[in-house]
Order: sequence, then C-alpha cells, then structure tokens
Amino acid sequence: MQSGPIIILSGGLSPERDVSLRSGRRVADALRRRDLDVEVLDVDGSLIDHLGDREPSCVIPLVHGAAGEDGALHEVVSALNLPYVGSDAAACRQAFDKPTANRVAEQAGFCVPRFIVLPHSAFREQDAREVLTASVAQIGLPLIVKPSQGGSSLGVSVVRDERDLPAAMVSAFAYGDTAIMQSFVEGTEVAVAVLETSEGVRALPVVEIRADGGIYDYHARYTAGSTEFAVPAHLPTETLAACERTAVGIHQALGLRDWSRSDLIVDHEGQVWFLEANISPGMTETSTYPQAVHAAGLHMGDIVADLVKHAIARG
Repeated sequence: MQSGPIIILSGGLSPERDVSLRSGRRVADALRRRDLDVEVLDVDGSLIDHLGDREPSCVIPLVHGAAGEDGALHEVVSALNLPYVGSDAAACRQAFDKPTANRVAEQAGFCVPRFIVLPHSAFREQDAREVLTASVAQIGLPLIVKPSQGGSSLGVSVVRDERDLPAAMVSAFAYGDTAIMQSFVEGTEVAVAVLETSEGVRALPVVEIRADGGIYDYHARYTAGSTEFAVPAHLPTETLAACERTAVGIHQALGLRDWSRSDLIVDHEGQVWFLEANISPGMTETSTYPQAVHAAGLHMGDIVADLVKHAIARG
C-alpha cells in the first residue's frame, strides 16, 4: 500500500496543541501495530519542506483548532498534491465556523438552539450593557457563550445569571474576535462518531457524557476520571437512532469526508439538538471517538489504515 511513510500532522500552535499531540501519538501507535511506516510531524513553519523531503504516501491531519480545522492546513496538503485523510478545505471551513455550521444544520432540517453572533466590535461601537441586555432578551436564560471558532470547549461558559455574562464574553473573546450566544438546552449530552468507508457513511455507537459539575469543559474532556461515559448512551432505542441519523445527516450536509464527530444534546422530551461538528475528532485516551470505535467492535488501527488506503486511491 505504501510507497512512502504515512505522516501524521499534529501539534501546531493553537491552544489545543497538547490534545493534538496526544491524538497524533495514539493514532501513530495504532498504525505501527499494523506494521505500517508512520511518522508524526509537529506542524511548524517548515511543514512544506518536511513534506517535500519525506514524500509521504498519505497525510493524516490531526491538528486541532485554528489552522488544523479551518481548512488552511488542508489547502497546503492539497497544493502539494498529497493524498490525505479527512474532509477537504471547503467542508472544513463550514464545520469549523459554528454559526455557519448551525445554519447549514438548520437548512438541512435539524434542530439547533436559538443563537446570535456577537463580534467584539459590537461592544466597541455600542454600549456593552445594552448589547448584552438585548441579547439576553432575545435568547433567554440559561444560555451558553462560546467562541465562534475553536474546539475542546475552550472559552465556553454557561450563564444562568445575567450578572455573569460580561465575564463569559471576556472568556470567549480570549479565543477569537467573534462569540456566539446560544440557548442552553438541558438534557443528556452525547457525542456521535461518524465513519465513512467504501460501504457508505455510518454512525458508531452513541457516547453519553456525564461530566463532573455538569459541564463538559476542557478539564472534563481531557482529565482522566473527571467524566463518566456510557457507550451506548442510556437512551431509548428510537432516540439513539435519531442521534445517529442526525450525526450522519450533519456529516453529509456539511460535505464532510472520512470521519467526523457531532456533539448533540437530547432534551427531556427526547428531542435531539445539534451543537457542533468536529472534522478532526480527538483521539486521546479520554476522547469519545476511540470509545465509539471500541464499542462497535472495531480497531482504530484497522479503521485508519483503511481510510489511508481510500485516500491514496482517490488521489
């Protein structure tokens, strides 16, 4: 299958660097257990030179956050005419920008909590208190504030008291110039991994997330023991099927490829709500994608090796 090494791109300079490095190491280990030639490359300014020198048979981008998931890295790999696993640059841009992904999901018929987009400039040009008061009047409480781009729940805050909103906005703006304010849906949080092969697109078993403190933030995501998971989620069969249909539908509506993960929440009436999509799912020891793979009776090394084979075949 290989003429050159499989190169996994990880690291980078985003706030999610550590998560990306851990993901890269785990996927590399899984492929090496299949006796494949694998190298892990920490992305920096010498990326193009390194890729040119190594002449990889395939590239697996596992850089999380900006540059890794906004399409820029995929544009570079495409410009070098290298096969790679994952979505193309245009799909990455759609999924990475939460307002855009929300609108695509709505147009595809999925339920999305009410949201408004607030650029930082709105607070420089208008009275900040009036902007926040008007926003709360439109969204209602409780609500969630998060950066419009990025992952790993960095800069995300749940606001139940309007007095806590200014601090939540500051936290979100620390990770970007635009924030999204969205209705907070109470219910069961789940993650649904999607895998695309030559046989089609399928959802893997639904992972239920029970974070200490109730919020699946950065600490809860990547600190062992701080979150409990149930695979499959403790939900009725018809609700699990609805979660799977939603994740597959989002994957297709956004034009994603190979693999993705949709974060959803099921409210107390059993309605499934779309929260966000991830084009480069975390592969750490506490990430939900590997848990879903294991629950499906699959092996990560086999899955990634198959994706590599298909990436090479499509050129």
